[in-house]
Amino acid sequence: MERIGVFPGSFDPFTKGHEDIVRRFIPLFDKIIIAIGENSSKKYMFSLESREKHIKALFADAPIVEVEIYHKLTVEFCKEKKAQYLLRGIRNATDADYERSIAQMNFDISGIETLFLMCDPSLAPINSSIVREIKKNNGDISPFVTNDELLIIN
Repeated sequence: MERIGVFPGSFDPFTKGHEDIVRRFIPLFDKIIIAIGENSSKKYMFSLESREKHIKALFADAPIVEVEIYHKLTVEFCKEKKAQYLLRGIRNATDADYERSIAQMNFDISGIETLFLMCDPSLAPINSSIVREIKKNNGDISPFVTNDELLIIN
């Protein structure tokens, strides 16, 4: 059976921390799907298309990584893709508490396991919300994202 993991998120933007987590999961899977979800109640800074293009460019060297946009419950997307695992990164204790609750709920409704990797300590402070704030204030986000020129603001 093919081992398939889904790394879900809004990725507004996809940071170096996200990239590090995916690259560290690559040796464990036959396929990783980076699933870009969209929450209709959120306002995004970067267009969905630019997020998708940005992430695809980052993983052009990794044939087992696919990038898809989805508009449903994450566990429903996983079932559709025959993925057995959700993949998540943990930066700190707050992330661990939050992600644990989601992982337990996802398992209860679908039986899909969530696997966690601890973030590289040098990347732990990087947070998409903070990166967006820096960008809003005309700051340089290049230390926090790879290929920031691919990101186009809505």
